[in-house]
Amino acid sequence: MFPKPIEKSSRSVQIGYQFMIPVALILWLLPLIAVALFSIKPGVDFTSGSYWSLPSAFGGAENYGKVFFESDMPRYMLNSLMITIPTAIGAVLLSCMAGFALGIYKFKANLWLFFLFVAGNFVPFQILMVPVRDLTLDLGLYNTKTGLVLFHVAFQTGFCTLFMRNFIKGLPYALIESARVEGVAEWRIFVFVVMPLMKPAIAALFVLIFTFIWNDYFWAVVLTQGVESQPVTAGITSFNAQFRAAYHLMSAGAIVAALPPVAMFFLMQKHFVAGLTLGAVK
Repeated sequence: MFPKPIEKSSRSVQIGYQFMIPVALILWLLPLIAVALFSIKPGVDFTSGSYWSLPSAFGGAENYGKVFFESDMPRYMLNSLMITIPTAIGAVLLSCMAGFALGIYKFKANLWLFFLFVAGNFVPFQILMVPVRDLTLDLGLYNTKTGLVLFHVAFQTGFCTLFMRNFIKGLPYALIESARVEGVAEWRIFVFVVMPLMKPAIAALFVLIFTFIWNDYFWAVVLTQGVESQPVTAGITSFNAQFRAAYHLMSAGAIVAALPPVAMFFLMQKHFVAGLTLGAVK
């Protein structure tokens, strides 16, 4: 019924397994290695068609210097922060309240309302492109950071509510009943009893949503244009020249853009793992 542990397999299977792990890891990292290699190659390597050879000279300092000091990359990074942080805070806060209501209160439409949140996660976001764009135009929110934040909060709250409702459902209900017996108001129960117990889940969900929104490219292109409001994922394409693509600058920009979510994960790694594994072992 369960897969046999690799330790109990034959020696040949174990050797094959040990051989395939580094091969799979290299294949998985190959695109990242290519981007890192491109980011330190000089522009002449690309004009001469030398894409996959070793760099003819080290151009990393020049490439990253242009990214930071001769382009709008700092502005794009600031736009991404101004979009991602409010989105993550808003989605997590709304999902905490919705998850509390769906996980604690028992009412007739509870399950159907929960299914509605879940069903929203299965809607293909491509089919929403035209109506959402038209809606932002009608409301005057097109090409604004506010419009992108509001859309992401609305779109991510369904997944966040699913995550939080299931977490809150596993909390000891006796704590809430005890607080009610003592006459504690419902909002105080939420703030002072439930929220402290949700810290690992909140940290894990915040890291996930931060990464999702920061790495978003589709909606960044659909709902914004120009340096005033575009996040960094869409802004990287500004390194394209009129007649050729500046792959070395785009790669350097991609490396810079990848640093904040990676740093966020490592800073909150302990809380992230605790939030995902909480309740896995009784």
